[in-house]
Amino acid sequence: MKYSSFINMKILCRLLVLALLLAAFKASPQTPKFIHSHNDYNNLTPFYKAFYNGFNCIEADVFCVNGKLLVAHDSTKLSPYRTLKELYLDPIIYALSHDGSRQLCLLIDVKKDHQKVLDVLVQELKPLENHLLSKDHPGRLKILISGERPLPSEYKNYPGYLFFDDNLVNPHTKAEWDWVGMVSLDFSSYSKWNGTGEILKTDREKIKYTIDSVHTNTRKPVRFWGAPDSPASWALQIDLGTDVIGTDLIDQLPAYLAKRSLLKPASVIIN
Repeated sequence: MKYSSFINMKILCRLLVLALLLAAFKASPQTPKFIHSHNDYNNLTPFYKAFYNGFNCIEADVFCVNGKLLVAHDSTKLSPYRTLKELYLDPIIYALSHDGSRQLCLLIDVKKDHQKVLDVLVQELKPLENHLLSKDHPGRLKILISGERPLPSEYKNYPGYLFFDDNLVNPHTKAEWDWVGMVSLDFSSYSKWNGTGEILKTDREKIKYTIDSVHTNTRKPVRFWGAPDSPASWALQIDLGTDVIGTDLIDQLPAYLAKRSLLKPASVIIN
């Protein structure tokens, strides 16, 4: 074999190896930034079960009643003994004080009267100020306001440690986008898939386009609420680049992610 032919063969082999590596890289799953415990307060052990299962985003729905924040999905299930402070804020102080590596997002879904809720929340968060993430402080606890929330033009009226969920309905200035911590979208607006079998190709493409557009234009993490809560749905969301995988199955999702080597509880992130 001539020397030049040998060189060409080596180049071809290297190119083939490179192509295989690139194909493997493109096919590799993306690690979700958040695993989200949806309606976490419905668990027998709110907060702790999700936290020690590796979740780094935990949801509490709240109402303001007589100057206190109570946790429930609707007003018929309110109890004066189920306060945000006792179910979440006090446990968070304990957990973060005893685990210096963990970072956490507390998603507070405001069911009504956001002005009252946020005024009380600011007071109730005072004991956690050293832990709170803001634009000026590298804390380990991110507070994200969802549900009923202020208009983007009003974000500036709140402390810098309050971040806001967004649904792509209202226009934002660049400064207002700085207050947004996540973009959460209704899965049923993009697909009627129930989590079994194959999703329609057109639906898959629509979801992928939306995720990529949010990433490109806002650089914010994306969550789909109301998505099917099944391994097939988790796989789809991960493969399409969804940043936040939500579930009511807080034993099963971490096990699924661990099996795919996509969950490392000691190094969960919030940014």
